[in-house]
Amino acid sequence: MTDSDTLDPEDRKIVTLARSARARNGVPEGAAVRDETGRTYVAGSVDLPSLRLSALRTAVAMAVASGARSLEAAAVVGAAEEAAPDDLAAVADLGGPRTPVLLAGPDGTVRRTVAAGGEA
Repeated sequence: MTDSDTLDPEDRKIVTLARSARARNGVPEGAAVRDETGRTYVAGSVDLPSLRLSALRTAVAMAVASGARSLEAAAVVGAAEEAAPDDLAAVADLGGPRTPVLLAGPDGTVRRTVAAGGEA
């Protein structure tokens, strides 16, 4: 478990943004990613009849569509205890296997941090 009070301010920011997206949109997950220039991309999960995307994959897609070349970090806020392999793969595709992914509960408390490549 990671103490949210000891997080780097930039990591705390993406957790807060992810939590806000989840609450504002009334979706099961919120996510935020930070690119190599410090820009952030925030998204909620998408659940349409013809399109289903996790919040993290949506945030990565937004970063790619906006021209990001790499990711520094990602955060997901929701009830799930683990990140889905496809979500981690999307982060690794853009940021590399060592990109940290912060997993936080609905209250914004970071439960753990995993590397996009799956290493703890």
